Amino acid sequence: MYLGLDLGTSGVKALLIDAGQTVIGSGHASLDVSRPHPGWSEQNPADWIRACEDAIAELKASHPGQLAAVKGIGLSGQMHGATLLDAGDQVLRPCILWNDTRSHAEAAKLDADPRFRKLTGNIVFPGFTAPKLVWVKNNEPDIFAKVAKVLLPKDFLRLWLSGEHISEMSDSAGTSWLHVGKRGWSSDLLTATSLDEKQMPSLVEGTEKAGALRSELASKWGMQAGIPIAGGAGDNAASACGMGTVGAGQAFVSLGTSGVLFAANAAYLPNPESAVHTFCHGLPDTWHQMGVILSATDSLNWLSEISGKGAGELTAELGDALKAPTGVSFLPYLSGERTPHNDSAIRGSFTGLAHETSRTVLTQAVLEGVAFAFRDSLEALAKAGTTLTRVTAIGGGSRSRYWLKAIATALGLPVDVPADGDFGAAFGAARLGMIAATGADPLRVCTAPATDATIEPVAALSNAYADAYQRYRALYPAIRAVTA
Repeated sequence: MYLGLDLGTSGVKALLIDAGQTVIGSGHASLDVSRPHPGWSEQNPADWIRACEDAIAELKASHPGQLAAVKGIGLSGQMHGATLLDAGDQVLRPCILWNDTRSHAEAAKLDADPRFRKLTGNIVFPGFTAPKLVWVKNNEPDIFAKVAKVLLPKDFLRLWLSGEHISEMSDSAGTSWLHVGKRGWSSDLLTATSLDEKQMPSLVEGTEKAGALRSELASKWGMQAGIPIAGGAGDNAASACGMGTVGAGQAFVSLGTSGVLFAANAAYLPNPESAVHTFCHGLPDTWHQMGVILSATDSLNWLSEISGKGAGELTAELGDALKAPTGVSFLPYLSGERTPHNDSAIRGSFTGLAHETSRTVLTQAVLEGVAFAFRDSLEALAKAGTTLTRVTAIGGGSRSRYWLKAIATALGLPVDVPADGDFGAAFGAARLGMIAATGADPLRVCTAPATDATIEPVAALSNAYADAYQRYRALYPAIRAVTA
């Protein structure tokens, strides 16, 4: 057996697979996000440990005795979080999460230093780790002075699991401290943020061994002590390993809390001006590009909360057939936007509202707005040198066939729906745990799932969608002008 642990923003998932990569079972525990000030987003790392314990306990209870067969563990997790530890590995403050925008001024200052884009291949976004440390230095200097180690969220779990300070390339590429082309820490970039390499974890590839399970935890869970823990991957790279999106030209669209258009690359192809992320993949000598939407299913969840209707109820009201855009537009910038705007201050909006605007029209506009945000990412990927011919859909929002039809039509690309199964980040993490434990060929392990269905663009609505997309594109500068 092989165990994948995925530390997400909303919960921890523990997934057990066998040697044939059949999913045996899973456990889950929820997490909450603290927002003490506008634009802030934090979690207590102790809650991650509690959730991991609960997820594994649920898995153990439903599959008694089977954890004894685990031979490898893989980790994945939410990226960019700043987990600050003192010299005794005690947490100094709540972790500042990926969707926290407090460090926008610090990010802009770092981004103005040409070394950051040159070495990392990326804009320094407010959500990245490096500007958060500068914010802490500027606003919480007593805490900054005590920082002995900076860990990403999943690597804090690794510290608890193994006692080791280790990270890997895909997650570390989102810190603004990694030389992404050379796959190593940059002393110049660390110095620019008043840090040094001693405060960073050591680095491995995602497929390599990176620590071993402590005997105390092994005994508690009925597992063998010393089981290898793989380097693992950041959540999107782990999902790509789970989906088999590891070869050049392969791509997926992820409809989760945030949205991602992810493309695998066989070479390092940076183009930071497009606001596309260019990161290391979870496999050696492989990179990826991705456009990121900060509020994907979060946009529908927001509408669900204020309308008092479940997200599934809202999409069901639309029926099955894709409808032409109504003239009501939605910008999904509820917490700013990454690709293509790199704008932490912009906020969402509805435009075109009238007396006759119904709840279903608002739902339709939200789904279209997210689809058009993916179109923005597709355009940005094209500017970065990546052309896609089809994408595979993953994430909770992909359960809505209406939404997938809207995305296919907005992108002008077929969207493949995988056969029933769990191919997300926890599955990818389990695959990486298998590779680290057995030395198996990553390309033989990280294969693509069978396709259950393909959603084609609705040709009859392509012109209407093109017009609505141009209206959507015109709204950002107009809204920005009155919110700056």
